[in-house]
Amino acid sequence: MSSGFDLIGKEKSIDQLNREASASDFWDDPSNAQRKMQQLGQLQQSVDSWREMQSRVADLLELTDLAIENSDDSLFDELTAESENVAADLARAEMQLTLSGPYDDRPAILTIHSGAGGTDSHDWVEMLLGMYAGWATKSKRPVQVLDTAYGDEAGLRTGTLEIGGPHAFGYLSAEVGVHRLVRMSPFDPARRRQTSFARVEVLPTALDDEGEVEIRPDDIKMDFFRSSGPGGQNVQKVASAVRITHLPTGLVVSCQTERSQHQNRDYALRILRARLLARREEERAEHLSQLRGERVSAEWGNQIRSYVLHPYKSVKDHRTDYQSGNTDAVLGGEIDEFIEAYLVTKLGG
Repeated sequence: MSSGFDLIGKEKSIDQLNREASASDFWDDPSNAQRKMQQLGQLQQSVDSWREMQSRVADLLELTDLAIENSDDSLFDELTAESENVAADLARAEMQLTLSGPYDDRPAILTIHSGAGGTDSHDWVEMLLGMYAGWATKSKRPVQVLDTAYGDEAGLRTGTLEIGGPHAFGYLSAEVGVHRLVRMSPFDPARRRQTSFARVEVLPTALDDEGEVEIRPDDIKMDFFRSSGPGGQNVQKVASAVRITHLPTGLVVSCQTERSQHQNRDYALRILRARLLARREEERAEHLSQLRGERVSAEWGNQIRSYVLHPYKSVKDHRTDYQSGNTDAVLGGEIDEFIEAYLVTKLGG
């Protein structure tokens, strides 16, 4: 259906992976087996999607021929509606084919950092974390909270999610940048209007099972401390939170979400690998990495998107001018239109 989609080639890859999976020693290497099963699932989903599209187009053509043959005008509305639906779905599927970067199909590690705006900016981080978790849930993507760091009075200073599914990094890379919120502050006794900012960073996961990013034990320093809740109080009696310092680069990653020290350590290492992968790409390219996007301060004038809840309701992306008046839906995770509008512009669509 599309010159950019090798349907036959992908079906051959599926057959090859199925043969490998049926071998008696396939699960002797669990990490490699799991990676190949994930690859198989993604290939099968992609092929099924295009086969379904082929079937829909064939049915539409058959119905059109039937209407013409019988001069049946009663099918006009149905044909028009289905044609528009197929065209929209085809455009979306073809756009996915353009997400062919080396990391676009990987899970994404998305971190939100609070910026200017005080307590409101911490609350804004928590709202955005909910928006992206909602997007993942609506898209039936796996999502996991890797880390949260509470604000002094409310909300979060930072929050980190890992989101999987097809082209997770490719899609979420559209969200990199500063997000601005304008509303009546619930933390101001005078109920004045407040503008607050948060910065979204998105990184692809590193394939640690393939040695893509090597972390030697001697290169890291690991500290343990008690997890903190809202207001900074200790919420656990044991030191389960983990802080890892990568000595060669000075990168520091902490994680305190889980009650298990071992789980927090695994999450912190996962984030560190993603940051080291991005750093390597930056050095290789000798300029600011396209993986991160340009690092700008989270304050006035740098925003990519504004979410206005007062005195009117509107969400507007300043890169594409796409906007929506349904702020509740957007903050609930309905951001596909914003993502797709940006990707189409970015890719010269």
